[in-house]
Amino acid sequence: MIGPIIKTRLRRLRYGAEAIIVWLLIKLFRSLSYKTASNLGGRIGRWVGPKLAVNRKAMRHIIESLKLSKPETHQITLGMWENLGRIFAEYPHLREICYHHITLHNTHYLEVLEGGKRPAIFFSGHLANWEIAGPAVLPLGIDVDLIYRAPNNPYVERILQSCRSLKGQTRTYPKSAQGMRQVLSALKEKRNIGILIDQKYNQGVEAEFFGRPAMTSTAFIQLARRFQCALIPARILRREGTEFDVTLYPPLDLNLSDKELLKQAHDYLESWISENPEQWLWLHRRWKST
Repeated sequence: MIGPIIKTRLRRLRYGAEAIIVWLLIKLFRSLSYKTASNLGGRIGRWVGPKLAVNRKAMRHIIESLKLSKPETHQITLGMWENLGRIFAEYPHLREICYHHITLHNTHYLEVLEGGKRPAIFFSGHLANWEIAGPAVLPLGIDVDLIYRAPNNPYVERILQSCRSLKGQTRTYPKSAQGMRQVLSALKEKRNIGILIDQKYNQGVEAEFFGRPAMTSTAFIQLARRFQCALIPARILRREGTEFDVTLYPPLDLNLSDKELLKQAHDYLESWISENPEQWLWLHRRWKST
């Protein structure tokens, strides 16, 4: 039996090897132009992804959610892996994307921010390149702090965090007790928050998602009520491979119940995913049944 000390050392070695690979790839993609890097990442993802064991999980989730045939499902998974490959290759180019490759729609909904006097919580899902959801409004002079799930590998986390935060320009908070304290402090300062709400949360409530029960966090709703935030849906859509549309929707009515607000939020997500299923991350253990 391998002892805990040896296990810890082996894990550190594995984490170190993974970090070296990630660092080399990020350095490679940074040396390329944005479009060349994204296209290369997409081709790599499309080639490697279907060979991984988790591909079967993605196909099962698509079939159970969208009721499609296996050939149709296979094409969607190919597109999903291409999108994931593009996302990774785009990490060192996030600033360029935010300032030069995003078209913002319905910016009039930002008027509810009252020029910074009222904070907002923007919610979305793991669609297209979700890393641009918050920084998309930077060109308008609006900061959005991001809540994210940190990778298990702390060395990889530091590499990706430098890219995600645009080298410190954007504040980020990990999903943790400490991260939640930072979020509370930010909202007290009337800072805007961006959050992805499509992951399983075992301590949450049960809500239907594509017709099946899914454990879902209501934290984004509770925070919006507590700090009187505008709760704004934001859709990210990839088009032509390397261009993006970010579309804002009317703020949700906080006078509704949590159940009604969750249903509205899930309705948005389901419609966005159904229209472009290859742009969603089907790898999550999202549903109770799986």
